[in-house]
Amino acid sequence: MPHSILIVEDDLTFATMLKTWLGKKGFSVDTASSNARARKQLDAQPYDLVLSDLRLPDQDGIFLLSWMKEQKYNIPLIIMTGYADIQSAVQAIKHGASDYISKPVQPDELLKKINEALQNKALPTPAGIEKNTVTPKASKSKAVPHSATVPPSNFLEGESEAARQLYNYVGLVAPTPMSVLINGASGTGKEYVAHRIHQLSKRADKPFIAIDCGSIPKELAASEFFGHVKGSFTGALNDKTGAFVEANGGTLFLDEIGNLSYEVQIQLLRALQERRIRPVGSNKEIEVDVRLVSATNENLQQAIEKGNFREDLYHRINEFTLRMPALKERQEDILLFANFFLDQANRELDRQLIGFDAAASQALQTYSWPGNLRQLKNIVKRATLLAQSNFITLAELGYELQEPVMSASPQTTFSLHDEAAEKKRILEALKQTGNNKSKAAILLGIDRKTLYNKLKLYDIQ
Repeated sequence: MPHSILIVEDDLTFATMLKTWLGKKGFSVDTASSNARARKQLDAQPYDLVLSDLRLPDQDGIFLLSWMKEQKYNIPLIIMTGYADIQSAVQAIKHGASDYISKPVQPDELLKKINEALQNKALPTPAGIEKNTVTPKASKSKAVPHSATVPPSNFLEGESEAARQLYNYVGLVAPTPMSVLINGASGTGKEYVAHRIHQLSKRADKPFIAIDCGSIPKELAASEFFGHVKGSFTGALNDKTGAFVEANGGTLFLDEIGNLSYEVQIQLLRALQERRIRPVGSNKEIEVDVRLVSATNENLQQAIEKGNFREDLYHRINEFTLRMPALKERQEDILLFANFFLDQANRELDRQLIGFDAAASQALQTYSWPGNLRQLKNIVKRATLLAQSNFITLAELGYELQEPVMSASPQTTFSLHDEAAEKKRILEALKQTGNNKSKAAILLGIDRKTLYNKLKLYDIQ
């Protein structure tokens, strides 16, 4: 089993690049952006080592050290900091840190320190000192956070607040028999959520059948849903099993359900109400038991007002609604998905790229992503093919991502001359981002280390 490492770092760009690099070195890596999230993950599962920044949004890395000591989590912890002064190092070691490394981190030095910490952990434990393992406490909840679950290998759920809320709802509705309507723009991952509902349901061992309603010709819709018997219409050369029978006992997913014709909507409503279907050309009815999950990128209520969608069908398919957030609403997840898609592209294209450089990372985070995850995946795959070095640069991401960066207004660049105005802009950026320093730095167009230096300079708490 690979050694597991928890990275506690609120600079998402740095954390993601570090996670990717350590993953390529054979480690199993999770990330947490704050003390609070780190404590939840340490409670949920064991780690062999913690790699924590000294400065964090809630409490510092030394607080995490003290908490781990109180909880008897005797796991080696290496402190990282951009403030490489002797006082910080001495204080971290004094509180039990295994080691200390200053930023910018030198990869070879970090790898050496990690291996040394893991080797020391494996040494025989002196009498009276607990081993460096985590024993689950009886008083702790057995609930596992989404970051600790293992999603299917073809998708990533994300760690943003929007993602956590979405998958919390998924976890609540999945075990029930309720019909679910997934509402969201194209490319946001609606089919994946439908799969997760099925996998977490009591029907997980039964079929999951997906139908793209937008691609079914009106005259063949009844056959696709209910099947047909040989000779029932021109071209029916053999008997056909419909989606309802194929999904019997399991889940039927109807993607883009708003594209169904009004006549087919009537047939679908009858099948759902009576739990019976009749194949085209047959005089026999078949009982069916399916859990329905539907998806649409349309406003079905507006379609009802226009007379394009039946209101009774809408209420039948919509016992519970899930709203898919657009990618631009999940900024914390953008780099996570970008690196996830990079790993996929590396495998498909037989490349060995490490990640994205600073300019490319910023462009990915500030772009509006009208095509959502599908657009991000395509752009990353193209960039992976074009990249000439170990890192994807702005040049490979394409003109659509370069244009916002190139056309940025001069007023948005960070002033280095007027100190009063500079302090005011820092305070405004912190206010707009809810005191998230990583986001504030992006907003100001500077790196996080520069922002921390400015906070110290102006005595901004």
